[in-house]
Amino acid sequence: MNLNNLKKLSGDASFRSFYRKKNNKQTSILVFCKKQKKSNLINYEAINNLLNKKKLLAPKMIENNYYKNYIEIQDFGNQTVLQLLKKNKKKRLFYYKKIILLLNKIQKIKTKKVKTFKNTEYRIPNYSKAKLFNEANLFLKWYFPKYAKGRTKNSEKKKISKIFKDLLNRLIYKKKVFIHRDFHISNMMITKQGLGLIDSQDAVFGNIAYDLASLIDDVRFKTDKKFKDKIFNQFIKKNKSLDRNKFQNDFEILSVLRNFKIIGIFSRLSKRDKKHRYLKLIPYAWKLIEGRINNNIKFNHLKNIVDKNFPKKIRKK
Repeated sequence: MNLNNLKKLSGDASFRSFYRKKNNKQTSILVFCKKQKKSNLINYEAINNLLNKKKLLAPKMIENNYYKNYIEIQDFGNQTVLQLLKKNKKKRLFYYKKIILLLNKIQKIKTKKVKTFKNTEYRIPNYSKAKLFNEANLFLKWYFPKYAKGRTKNSEKKKISKIFKDLLNRLIYKKKVFIHRDFHISNMMITKQGLGLIDSQDAVFGNIAYDLASLIDDVRFKTDKKFKDKIFNQFIKKNKSLDRNKFQNDFEILSVLRNFKIIGIFSRLSKRDKKHRYLKLIPYAWKLIEGRINNNIKFNHLKNIVDKNFPKKIRKK
């Protein structure tokens, strides 16, 4: 296929690349991937298919060209919820209330095995504490070495890693629900049929607070504490069976660890993959962490070690 006849679209933080194909008045999206093809093409389509079966909007596959390293999927257009709300912040509450309803629907999904277009069975994995721990430690692998100096480097690294593990051991909710895992407004498209979900290939079953933490403490969209609390309360209102204090405990822990992971991933994207545009988001990721660990007793040890190793002038870079 001649890619010159296609319009290349802006990519994401994965190994995929996207092109818009025009056929008369119809358009579609070609998703190309050579690395991690199973996750980025096979699993991606399988999860999208599951979401559609559950009456949720996700791109449907039009054609499978896996042997040529791409699949063709439905085109949801150009406008994400993020783009819309950056232009019109007055609509924030309206859309976030819709998103909470969408999240409730997602969390009702029970199916753990899905069939792929390769006629294989894909079992949606559990989001284990070990996996969460390894992801948080991406911060230590890719970001920490840049600023850690002297003989205490390894000991400080071990201390932070132990704090990550201790925090995970403080999670309360054991029941696992369906998690999109990248549930934020840049992965939600405005379509005529409603909100469309994209980037769903990493879906897992895990803690009920995880996707809400992704949504509220979103590194790509700045909101104040008052608005964050309003959305948190909206979720609690729609999920009356939850114990507010227990849920808030898990929400805060997962938000903090997720943003440490994000700092690590964005650092890796820059250093390993030469994708430097994500570095500008790191200062706000730090701000999100600060907003959760300041004046919160369960994070005292973490706050002390963060202040010691990463003073504010570093966090603002």
